[in-house]
Amino acid sequence: MADLQNDVPAATEVGQGDWLPDDPFPAETDRELLGRAHALLAEHPVADGYSGLPRALEPLPWYDLELGETAVDTDVPRLREGHVGALFWSLQVAPDERAVGATLEQLDLARRVVEAHPEGLRMVRSAGQIIDARHCGRVAVVLGPASAAAVDDSLGILRVLHSLGLRVLSLAGAAWAGEEGLTRFGEEVVREMNRLGVLADLSGAPEAALARVLALSKTPVLCTRSAAAAVRPHPANLSDDLLARLGEHKGVCMVPLTAEQTGPTVQDVADHLDHVRVVAGPECVALSGTYDSGAAHPRDLADTSCYPRLIAELLGRGWSEPELALLTWGNVQRALRSADFTARASQRRRDPNQPRPTDPEE
Repeated sequence: MADLQNDVPAATEVGQGDWLPDDPFPAETDRELLGRAHALLAEHPVADGYSGLPRALEPLPWYDLELGETAVDTDVPRLREGHVGALFWSLQVAPDERAVGATLEQLDLARRVVEAHPEGLRMVRSAGQIIDARHCGRVAVVLGPASAAAVDDSLGILRVLHSLGLRVLSLAGAAWAGEEGLTRFGEEVVREMNRLGVLADLSGAPEAALARVLALSKTPVLCTRSAAAAVRPHPANLSDDLLARLGEHKGVCMVPLTAEQTGPTVQDVADHLDHVRVVAGPECVALSGTYDSGAAHPRDLADTSCYPRLIAELLGRGWSEPELALLTWGNVQRALRSADFTARASQRRRDPNQPRPTDPEE
């Protein structure tokens, strides 16, 4: 509450007719909005689209996420304070690492972390399992995004990763998803992802590849770390044209809470969310905390406990409760449910295939 009050402008900065900092009414309004935010999030928790927690935990000699862990931005008490119901764990690896082996090690670490914290975390593979985890009082852990390099140009490896729980694959940096769009092998990767129920993450992918995936994919795509370029230019942020296309295909733009991409304040993040809601539509915007990724975060959004402050800001801007329910939970659930449904239908019609980019027709 003190943090919210500290954001009140000085008396010399307010215009005629605005309330003054010593007026008790704004403080009451802030408390009311924060209370409404907590109530809304209790019903519609946050599905956080990107967390670097596994890699952040890797160098620590000991940690206890259920008790609380100050060495990272995420632990079970703060997840509950922030009303986080689901968390996508990044399995991305550094360019100089052996991508397949390093991704498998990240998968193994993620499983060990969840198994060590059974009272707070639960590994899930589907939208239905996320609901089950929530009903049991656990935070659902969804595996992904993983780097495209982890596939190593093999649909067989993609299938193995999916069998180990992978649900999101990033296409950024893939040789088969470049400036010219998708190669024929890249199109087969997208089709196989649809058949398996693996969602495509297009953050950082070239525009031509993004456009081709949108046209080809039978399931919604995600942009797990993309904000609005019109509000703040950044290589990973999306132009209004791309946001509009994403909205047409019912994809999900997951706005990151990072100072570099969205700005240094809660208000800056809210500006991006406002813009994406207008351009892509309220059914196509979600949240990506990007905690434990090494990124700096906006003031008052330092860790996973801070989501109510952002929701209070949006309530103050006139977002309706149905729109906020889509933002925090509904849009991500819709994308996962669509992927699950498409996978079940596709597996009845289509057998796995095994093209490689070195095939003559490629």
